Amino acid sequence: MKLLINEDPIPLLPSLAMKVGLNAALFLQQLHYRLNISKNIRDGHKWVFNTYDDWMEEFPFWSLNTIKRITYDLEQKGYLISTSKHNKMKIDNTKWYRIDYEKLPFSYTPNEIFVDPKVDAPPPQHETTINSQLDAVQTHTGTKAYPTMGGPITKELKNKKNKTIVEKNLDVAHSVIEYLNDKTGKHFKAESAATRKFINGRIKEGYTQEDFIRVIDLKTKQWLNHREFNTFLRPSTLFNATNFENYSNELVVAKKPRRESYVPPVLDFSVGEK
Repeated sequence: MKLLINEDPIPLLPSLAMKVGLNAALFLQQLHYRLNISKNIRDGHKWVFNTYDDWMEEFPFWSLNTIKRITYDLEQKGYLISTSKHNKMKIDNTKWYRIDYEKLPFSYTPNEIFVDPKVDAPPPQHETTINSQLDAVQTHTGTKAYPTMGGPITKELKNKKNKTIVEKNLDVAHSVIEYLNDKTGKHFKAESAATRKFINGRIKEGYTQEDFIRVIDLKTKQWLNHREFNTFLRPSTLFNATNFENYSNELVVAKKPRRESYVPPVLDFSVGEK
């Protein structure tokens, strides 16, 4: 397998990598691209919200600990600003990220920061190589020019429609887990990759948020006050593919009216006709 030059080159400025470090530069470059196309504006700034699992999809060559270390280091240096205050629900700890461009080694104007992807879309990656960007750093007059960051490091993982579906499923997961915690007094996290996998799997099978709520109601009524079964009030049991189907069918059976058995009348021939 060939691993060189068969893919689009990475549009990364070595000058930025020299200032903040290679890994930090890669992260900032990708975040900058995401910010350019982001529609999430809060407090007058564009934001990108991602879980660590989402960042691992964008940077599959990094471990979870590496990503945590990179973001923490960037936050400490003031280049990266993150918060969870913009989430709709308090239990949602998904972080929102933006770059503090004023703290970066280079200066940027608002037009360079907030590019309209429909009007000022970045050029194709094959046209934006490292060497061409380096050439742009020094003008013919010798005056230093501050280049803007180029296109994305990785290709788009999902289109806009799929992104909307992911966000919708995440909302369902938060609502379902919050309801389960309220009913059981437990503290499950909707951000758990395993929990999201179970819930997203059932959603793909056509189940709705109301189906999750009905199953939770059913099993908490049956198990909550029984110590031997209480431990099974957990996402891995309730939302497992086979279990969830069985529990949903329990609800269907429960809804069916019971047919009264026919009891024939008892005839007493010892009594005369009145």
